[in-house]
Amino acid sequence: MDDAKQSMHERFWELRKDWKLTLEQLEKQTGISKSALGSYEAEGTKDISHWAVVRLAEFYGVTTDYLLGLSVMKNHPNADLNDLRLSDEMIELLKSGRINNRLLCELAAHGDFRRFMLDLEIYVDRIASMHIRNNNTALKTERKVLMERAGLDDNDLNMRTLELVQIDEDDYFAHVIFEDLRPIIRDIREAHKSDATTADADTESPAEKAVRQLEAALNCEGSKEEKIVRALLSQLEIDYDSLTKEEFVTLIGILNKSEHMKKHISRRGKVPAPQRRKRKSDKTGG
Repeated sequence: MDDAKQSMHERFWELRKDWKLTLEQLEKQTGISKSALGSYEAEGTKDISHWAVVRLAEFYGVTTDYLLGLSVMKNHPNADLNDLRLSDEMIELLKSGRINNRLLCELAAHGDFRRFMLDLEIYVDRIASMHIRNNNTALKTERKVLMERAGLDDNDLNMRTLELVQIDEDDYFAHVIFEDLRPIIRDIREAHKSDATTADADTESPAEKAVRQLEAALNCEGSKEEKIVRALLSQLEIDYDSLTKEEFVTLIGILNKSEHMKKHISRRGKVPAPQRRKRKSDKTGG
């Protein structure tokens, strides 16, 4: 996800997709022709009338600067920094380009972000600290008294239970805050699944492809020698079935020089060539 300002054609395309509209539907609702709307979404487009910009900005409820890719703010082009209550350090950070401002905005605008901030505030301001210490002290005291009176040891079921229910504040809030963030991050990640800058998670990795090809080669019918040749050729992107009889024999002769292969391949090189379906070229060769 790129944090830089989007180009005009990207904004037109993104807004229409966000509204789940086809070009035909947008034409009916705005009065702008389908062909013109399509041209606005084409890369490098510059031919757009002032009326069309204003009409589309009104329809989508955004500023004209946002629509033209001149601003990242849809509805607040002249927001006062004092109203935002940002520190000087935060303003400098946002202006520096060192972080992804767009991602930060999506994080803060998520519906569950308020819960995250609430739990973070409780932890930072130690609002729950006193209650946790009181509970832990009561549990420790109860456990100590019971152990002394009943002569119980640490491995007693009840004594171990009283020990485990005591809360480590740092560990507890680390878990709570992580659980607050996880659904937020998951939702943002899913929202950008189709972005051009997002890696395709369904694309087979080179390692996965190599394993698949090796497994396929080793599971094919044939001798050990054929399977070894298939496996080697698969890693070189060479179709084993396209080898001629002469090419196969030559290849076996070369592989026979390897110490690793001698245990599988006859030292005399008398390895039978694989059976293949006759090709047209074979039939006409005489």
